[in-house]
Amino acid sequence: MNKEVASGWGRKAPPKVEFRNVNLRYFSESGETHAVKDMSFSVDQGEFVSIVGQSGCGKSTLLSLLSGLMRPTDGQVLIDGKPVTGPSPQVGFMLQQDTLFEWRTILENALLGPEIRNMDLVAARERAERILTSYGLGQFLHHTPGQLSGGMRQRAALGRTMCMEPDILLLDEPFSALDFQTRLAIAEEIGDIIRREGKTAILVTHDIPEAIAMADRVVVLSPRPGRLKSIHEISFDSLGPTRPSSMDARDAEEFRDYYHTIWTEMENHG
Repeated sequence: MNKEVASGWGRKAPPKVEFRNVNLRYFSESGETHAVKDMSFSVDQGEFVSIVGQSGCGKSTLLSLLSGLMRPTDGQVLIDGKPVTGPSPQVGFMLQQDTLFEWRTILENALLGPEIRNMDLVAARERAERILTSYGLGQFLHHTPGQLSGGMRQRAALGRTMCMEPDILLLDEPFSALDFQTRLAIAEEIGDIIRREGKTAILVTHDIPEAIAMADRVVVLSPRPGRLKSIHEISFDSLGPTRPSSMDARDAEEFRDYYHTIWTEMENHG
């Protein structure tokens, strides 16, 4: 046997996330609904992937499957090559609404997860203070959510998620409740934080420009039942070899072509 193969040298690590021939069907009074059909794609460690598609195509369902909140009818969802069998501390979820508890301070909100999981609260408090301060919230640790702007609340929600030290971040329309100008700024900030910390991220969004500006790849789904329609590698060579900020990406000459292609695919139901 080849020594390198026997010892594991030269082997390619499994994808961080993999959907392998995934189907999801559920039943209601109106009959069977096929929500996701034959879904197969993977996400590598440290990659940022956006998922777009029409309403009801299964975008958020994929996040629920990956987080272990739902189980596929057929196929497998894997993290690091191992099937997902339930919720995992490896996975952090950031939702459209920040779901911060109004009666707890920002710091106390960030400590909720460690409290529930009986983690070392002294270490968790130090970690939460460090994370929230690095997100520009150091002066607001003892404020309640109602005292913060919408953008600050989203940074606090990200800090709460990061306090659990997840490997994978799932972002389900996390900026859609913000006004347009704040949305652009917060998407830029949070995208920079995720890349700087080397997290694997999957963003579900209806906003095609947001998907293109933030991601390394954009996954396009068909209308229900959600099937993989296409995957687009996103690069902005016109701006140089370094990945541009999401704001700069929107001004790149390649941006318009990506937008036109993806928009056309989403409008074409074939």
